Amino acid sequence: MMLIRLRKLFIILLFISPVTIAQNHNWFPSDINIQPFTANMLEPKAGFLISTDNNKLRLDISTSRDIIHWVDDNSVISIGADVFTFTRLRSNDDFKFPVETIDYLFGVNAGYKKHLEPDNEFGFRFRLSHISTHLVDGQYDAQTQKWREGREPFVYSKEFMELFPYYRYKSIRAYLGFTYIFHIIPAELKKINMQFGFDYFAAEIGTELFTPFVAYDFKLNGIDKFIGNNIISVGVKFGNWQARGLSFYYSYISGTSIHGQLFDLRENYSNIGFNFEL
Repeated sequence: MMLIRLRKLFIILLFISPVTIAQNHNWFPSDINIQPFTANMLEPKAGFLISTDNNKLRLDISTSRDIIHWVDDNSVISIGADVFTFTRLRSNDDFKFPVETIDYLFGVNAGYKKHLEPDNEFGFRFRLSHISTHLVDGQYDAQTQKWREGREPFVYSKEFMELFPYYRYKSIRAYLGFTYIFHIIPAELKKINMQFGFDYFAAEIGTELFTPFVAYDFKLNGIDKFIGNNIISVGVKFGNWQARGLSFYYSYISGTSIHGQLFDLRENYSNIGFNFEL
């Protein structure tokens, strides 16, 4: 059912030419229209996040690519696709990393960006996505033939739409986020999530090689009641700060677990990470 919805939306978005923008179009552009929101969890990443508080790691292998841009002198409309995985691993002796749980996301997105003179920009990103999650064999104890920590696999699945409007002045960007989950298992999870955040790239002290940055995201979600979730990131990005590159950073995460199989787990931990924006 979700695949049918996504296919219908993709066909509609792809073949309705925007009336507010000139007909200059670019198929499969090299860069995406809406730069990922740096501290937001559901963004395209390819890299590791290594916890400094315990022996956990997160591995992200994901991408978001634009399929078409419609462009005029100062605005861009885009349609793209998202394919994400984010995985929790455990560090063991002898350089072994058993995989405990993995989350999958796929969906479509649309974006609008308008440049204002001299250094302002505003826009939004819309997504329609599906997430499913699974416990993996690294969470299973073969000796006792039981799942570790008393957690057994269950069905976790959700389909949602989200809207992220933003405003950028020079190299600082602030955004809001609104997510409506129209189908979810387990049903007790909140169907509305709200968030806000910012990212700032210190271009005035950066170089052509690297740019320092700081980013923050606050999100309200929960089960029986809303819970505040915080992510803060501080680091350095190598390459053009507005395009693809490599980031090294420190982050602090607090709130409910980002992994669906652990949705009822409260966590607070620090991380050292690196991320390729491919």
